[in-house]
Amino acid sequence: MLFKKLLRTIWHYKAQFISMIIMVLLGVGVFVGFQGEWKSIEQDTFSFYKSTGFADYRLVSEAGYSKEDMDKIASIDGVDKISRYISVKTNESKENDVIAVTVTTNFDVSSFVVTSGEQYDDSSLDAIWVNDQYASKNNYKLNDEMTLKYGAVSLKGTIKGLIKSSEYLICTPGENQMMPDFNTYGYVYISPEKYKTDLGGFEFYPEIHVISKLSKKEFSDSANEKLGKTNLILTKNEITSYFEAQGEASEGKTMASILPVVFLGIAVLIMATTMQRLTINEKTQIGTLKALGFRDARIVRHYTLFGLFIGVIGSLLGVGFGYFIAWFIFNPGGSMGTYFDLPSWAIHMPWWTFLVVFGVVVFMTLISYISAKNMLKGTAADALKPYTPKAMKRLKIEDSKGWRRLKFATKWNLRDLFRHKARSFMTLFGVFGCTVLLVASFLMMDSMIGFVNKFYYGSMNYASQISLKDETTKEKALEIVSYYDADYSASTNVSLNEEAIAMDIYNISHDYVRFLDKEMAYLKLSDDGVYIGQRLMESNNLKIGETFKVSVFGSDTTYTLKLAGQLRTLTKGVVMSQKYADEIGITYKINQVFTSKEKDTINKDTKYSDFISTVKSRNDIIKSFDSFMQVMYVMIGALIVLSIILGIVVLYNLGTMSYFERYRELSTLKVVGFKDKKIGKLLISQNMWLTVAGYLIGVPAGIGITFVLMKALASEYEMKLIFGWMTVVIPLILILGVSLFVSYLVARKNKKIDMVEALKVPE
Repeated sequence: MLFKKLLRTIWHYKAQFISMIIMVLLGVGVFVGFQGEWKSIEQDTFSFYKSTGFADYRLVSEAGYSKEDMDKIASIDGVDKISRYISVKTNESKENDVIAVTVTTNFDVSSFVVTSGEQYDDSSLDAIWVNDQYASKNNYKLNDEMTLKYGAVSLKGTIKGLIKSSEYLICTPGENQMMPDFNTYGYVYISPEKYKTDLGGFEFYPEIHVISKLSKKEFSDSANEKLGKTNLILTKNEITSYFEAQGEASEGKTMASILPVVFLGIAVLIMATTMQRLTINEKTQIGTLKALGFRDARIVRHYTLFGLFIGVIGSLLGVGFGYFIAWFIFNPGGSMGTYFDLPSWAIHMPWWTFLVVFGVVVFMTLISYISAKNMLKGTAADALKPYTPKAMKRLKIEDSKGWRRLKFATKWNLRDLFRHKARSFMTLFGVFGCTVLLVASFLMMDSMIGFVNKFYYGSMNYASQISLKDETTKEKALEIVSYYDADYSASTNVSLNEEAIAMDIYNISHDYVRFLDKEMAYLKLSDDGVYIGQRLMESNNLKIGETFKVSVFGSDTTYTLKLAGQLRTLTKGVVMSQKYADEIGITYKINQVFTSKEKDTINKDTKYSDFISTVKSRNDIIKSFDSFMQVMYVMIGALIVLSIILGIVVLYNLGTMSYFERYRELSTLKVVGFKDKKIGKLLISQNMWLTVAGYLIGVPAGIGITFVLMKALASEYEMKLIFGWMTVVIPLILILGVSLFVSYLVARKNKKIDMVEALKVPE
């Protein structure tokens, strides 16, 4: 009998049950999906690093390292594996694409995994192992011939294998390009024997890669002692393919601890409130069952099944939806697939995620149990009485003169809001939560669009960026600058408080490169000091006007620099004008040239081709930014859609339960002559009050959450929150639109009120 009643009750409240299941589905799904996203990045990249021997430390020297140097480092107690390593950018002969030729002398360190073709052979004099993504985009297949050029040197070979390497997990040619473009940039590996043979017996390895569990200080001290000089030593945390990937995992974890938790919190609390109100509406049915002789325990068990049913069904669907969200973000064809080049894309979940989901089911069940238990207090006669809200005290405002001037609708709504405080609060909370999610989404979008427009479209005022070869002299570099009527820069690595940072020196006379200050306005480099980013200022406790020292790796040379100002930058480094560099005696080598000449024109002009390493078009770089923005649009768009769906479900659920609560009151209004249209306006106006109030408190909360997220998720970009019209206007339109739509759906129910049936029930 009770099972049949269970089915009839579910059917009677089918709209509420469906909406509650959807709420749990959305809350659990978003929570599980975002947890799976960061855990999958962490787990799959870790496996990739381990299988390819990603190095813990890298010694870097422009002079190169000999085999004897490597043996000295290998003798350090605590060094597990070691290899000499080189990665040099060359040009592919067919399309003049940029290809990084890579050699490691020990395949256990900084190597690759073969996805197709022959395994690695360290003695092969002909084989080339090519990145499979580049090969696919450029129609290269196994056993095809490939020719790469580096100045006058041509490197020819046969493609024996297609590969992926963790060294190029994020395969970009430089720090200015945010997204990989395998149409124009890729990498290959060759054997040490082929490298030596093609260079006529000459060997040059500018890096030593080491796998070791020693701390950086322990390893640095030992390496410097063994080689008899101060070395530039980079940890894996300073390598793009590692710190960017781990940064994505860390950012995903931060994101998963805020927005998805808001989602889950809204869904669970609203669902719990709805379940409680549904049980209250069943009070007469509960009393009838008690009067018929059913024991309290059996009745409680019956109504507890409602919460268990909703919790289990919603959570199971939510877990499936969560896996879909995680897969949608983290798969080779998804947003992360445009950024990472991984051999495995398995979805992983933190173990405690399922404990949280189990906790949601238990919480839903417990709410149903407590609600049913409360309805059974007293005798069967008490239980048979319909639920009536607690008597409401007279509002203080009712004693004021202004109260009499208020319209009936306003008075009725105010009394109703305070009479049903829990329902009013949950409606307010639901609107507040959806507003927070929408404001955060659009504020992130506004900030990213403003950042890209300023930092990339505005700062890069050149047509092409020319990279010069290391052997290019300063005189020849200045000759090239004059020939292309260009601006130029010089970059080197220095140490600031034992941290390796970039030192960039610029000569800007054509405004081809621009810099952004703290307020995102363009600034001109002064000649009386250097500029650094916010991260370095905070981590080293530096203030404008102070001086600080940097040291040059491999020598005892130090420079005392004066801090002239702060700028926003993608890299951790020091920026200064050439004039200031000359004044304090810094030696530098020009390596980047910025010109208005187009890439094709430069490539066709062979006058200085022997000194040019690569040429990057501004349009190519911006194209990668557009790809980055598309990824962001997809992520934010999905968040916006889910927020709107959650808002509709939450407001409809609460609105419907509110309608059932006030069924007799609405019937009374109908009896005394109120038309359906008038009653509908009463319901809509109350919802709009709560909607506007929830929006007003949700906007500053959304801004605050976005500030926290931006600092945690995009600290490397040193972004600033930028408020556009989308941040405030679109969330308002969406929230008001959803509220009006739901209010209209609820107001339509007035036509179905049976006045006689509603009013004949005794108090």
